[in-house]
Amino acid sequence: MKKILSFALSCVLSIGVLAACGGQADEEKVTLVMGTSADYPPYEFIDTAVSDEIIGFDIDIANYIADQLGFELEIQDMDFNGLVPALTNNRIDFVLAGMTPTPERLENVDFSDIYYVAEQTIVFNAEKGYTSLEDLEGKKLGVQLGSIQVELANEIAEEIGGIEILERNRITDLIQEIKTGRIDAAIIEDTVGKGHIEANPELTSFVIVEENEAGSAIAFPKGSELKDEFNKVLQEMVDNGEMDRLIMKWFYGEE
Repeated sequence: MKKILSFALSCVLSIGVLAACGGQADEEKVTLVMGTSADYPPYEFIDTAVSDEIIGFDIDIANYIADQLGFELEIQDMDFNGLVPALTNNRIDFVLAGMTPTPERLENVDFSDIYYVAEQTIVFNAEKGYTSLEDLEGKKLGVQLGSIQVELANEIAEEIGGIEILERNRITDLIQEIKTGRIDAAIIEDTVGKGHIEANPELTSFVIVEENEAGSAIAFPKGSELKDEFNKVLQEMVDNGEMDRLIMKWFYGEE
């Protein structure tokens, strides 16, 4: 895989090598396989009222990078907790899924530079009237399986007694369990929670104050030559205003 990607990068990014490739690069683009978990709006999701296509902030970033580097892009949807194993087993080339580069993940995969930073929130039924983490004592707290929120929930549970942590595969599962009362609250990233709260007015949230902000980055197999090339394009997106445009589009509804 590394040899294939190295060759592809050389053909696409070097004028001299393009000539050596006999002008075939445009006709035979290499396809990169991206892994994601399409239950995380506005990062990646399916608007079933419109189509079955996966759309979102991360999808636009991936398409922009692939276009700039001359790759075709194939997107595979899977449960979030299966993304890192898919990378380490070389079943996908990279992950764009609002993923945070935690120390544990860094033991198994490499990450790009941070491309977006968000806050974590407690989402719950407004009737419960929670205003602080202390209100969760003795409650059932939901988190997405394999997410950074699992570690945060464990930290909260160590400080506040009686919290039962329940893990679910998808954010939509957590929202449904809050609505039915099977869990009392869930930890969900602010921009993701905002969309679900707008769709379910009976829900509300408050922000968890953290000392260290957690950002999102692109994950790669260890030693992938794609990382440096992706970082270059990410920086270009910051410099030319494309990243700000996508942030305004997906998080603030402004083009």
